[in-house]
Amino acid sequence: MKTFIHEAELPFPVRQVWEWHMRPGALERLLPPWEDVRILSRGGGIDDGGRIHLRVRRGPIRVDVRVRHTDFEPERHFADEQSSGPLGPCVHRHEFEPRGTEACLVRDRVEYGRPERGIRALASTIEGEMKRYFRFRARRIRHDLARHSAYAGPPLRVAVTGSGGFIGSALSHFLTTGGHEVVPIVRTPPDRACGEVHWDPRRGRIEGERLDGLDAVVHLAGESISGGRWTAARKREIWRSRVEGTRLLVGALNQLRDPPRTLVSASAIGYYGDRGNERLAEGSGPGVGFLPDLCREWEAEALKARRSGTRVVALRTGLVLSPAGGALGTMLPLFKLGVGGRLGSGRQFVSWIDHDDMVALMHHALVTPLLRGPVNATSPYPVANATFATRLGRALRRPTLLPAPSLGVRGIFGEMGRALLLQSARVLPDAALESGFRFEFGGVDESLAHQLGRATPPDR
Repeated sequence: MKTFIHEAELPFPVRQVWEWHMRPGALERLLPPWEDVRILSRGGGIDDGGRIHLRVRRGPIRVDVRVRHTDFEPERHFADEQSSGPLGPCVHRHEFEPRGTEACLVRDRVEYGRPERGIRALASTIEGEMKRYFRFRARRIRHDLARHSAYAGPPLRVAVTGSGGFIGSALSHFLTTGGHEVVPIVRTPPDRACGEVHWDPRRGRIEGERLDGLDAVVHLAGESISGGRWTAARKREIWRSRVEGTRLLVGALNQLRDPPRTLVSASAIGYYGDRGNERLAEGSGPGVGFLPDLCREWEAEALKARRSGTRVVALRTGLVLSPAGGALGTMLPLFKLGVGGRLGSGRQFVSWIDHDDMVALMHHALVTPLLRGPVNATSPYPVANATFATRLGRALRRPTLLPAPSLGVRGIFGEMGRALLLQSARVLPDAALESGFRFEFGGVDESLAHQLGRATPPDR
């Protein structure tokens, strides 16, 4: 058996760190975004010998991992015993030691045997991958606990549309690890044991009465804007899902006896259209075209919730950086092969935001009473497309010498490619900064290093 040990000191009391690990969503928050890991099933909890079945994919390799929780002692330790998986017999022991009254040492001790035959060629890289993974875990725990600690109010009950999506799932897990309750609003048959609320935007149906008395609603659902060429039919579907879906939700909220105090509704920086080098803040006017028209009407429907006294925040979201999904997840395969590069001239601005900062900003919008109206969900430091491509290639240690000409982008993606990939919007988050929000990852290099597991800051 081999033993790997990683230690990280966190500036939070041991009880707070322990409770974070015990809450729903902790495992999901700790999965590395650069790996394709799916939780297939789970049963029981950490304190009663619960079991988890995961599936890990890396290229053509697919590995199932089954884990059982053991050796549970509150605020001291618990262990995960791997009954099947890539490392042979394996035990991951989580140890928590107080460092005075205001800090905690988290020690991850992994004892593992000989790798399975199919991956023995990777044995020499296992320890390096574990270092990469546990450094990421320590950073995310530290960042999440810092955000939760900044909020001194009572736990919230928050309904979320799009809770299974790229951003909605991360927000849901972040909220539950902070002690809040998430009420998913779903289109599938609802699981009442999980508190789910059903809606059917196509048929104009929603269980509005189940939203009465909630603290807040986060509205993220809608047809993907970047999911394919914008045919006339696809434009109608995007418009219907975004505008009419918001109208249905807000109409239900306005009929409640006790409506939520806050509605955080998704929007997009497409509101501004193609603006070149112009500095765009929340007070800047809309652009011209399908996306600006869509975002303007989308936000207008959300703002109607103010009629019942609900505070409304419309998050105009930029390019959200995470290899787990979104645009970065789509472009990574090409860049990993060394065939990525700038799009068009490369001079157009990319207004981006780190995935963790996006989640934190939504939480900030929920708990900051003075924040209302449009809020740009973008980093303070937008970059040119050519710069973004170069920085991504550098993070992956790959060349970026193959540009995609504008004509080719238009030919492949049509109007959608022109609007999302070639137009320029230099968007600044003035409202977020003025409300006291602090970006953890201001620079694109820092964000890419964190999300791709390349950052190596000190853990203590």
